[in-house]
Amino acid sequence: MPDRAAPGSKLTLVIGGARSGKSAHAESLVAACPAPWTYIATAQAYDDEMRERIALHRTRRGDGWTTIDAPLDLVGAIGALPDGRPVLIDCLTLWLSNHMLAERDIEAECRGLADVLSRSRGPWFVVSNEVGQGIVPDNAFARRFRDAAGRLNQQVAAVAGTVLLMVAGLPLKVK
Repeated sequence: MPDRAAPGSKLTLVIGGARSGKSAHAESLVAACPAPWTYIATAQAYDDEMRERIALHRTRRGDGWTTIDAPLDLVGAIGALPDGRPVLIDCLTLWLSNHMLAERDIEAECRGLADVLSRSRGPWFVVSNEVGQGIVPDNAFARRFRDAAGRLNQQVAAVAGTVLLMVAGLPLKVK
């Protein structure tokens, strides 16, 4: 995918595997910017384990954050942001799975998201999972998800000014 990042793009993609330190690192990048900070959450709490994960993230962030829940309408939430506000979007793969489960047009949704992210109006940080480095999933839905996540990550990386790959809690600058 060709690099379409606008000169001076203020978008940073933080990508990595499960438990690689993506969210904590992205939170520290946002917290280094002047407050107030906005956290756009894409997770949905369907079970106790997910509720615990969400609570852990909220506790770790502490004061100074405004949280916006956008499990589906991420484009609308981003569009409503004031200019210049530091934003953390966590995470794209949960947003993608929400759309797949809702049987939405994934290609159109991803194009729309990449388009709005290409016009970042402040320091924006986006977290996503790298899911394509493991074994081939054993079912069609999981393979479709893996492929869609790979395409989405490529689209966002193309419009981002910076891409960080998290490995064992360490950020590696890719772009």
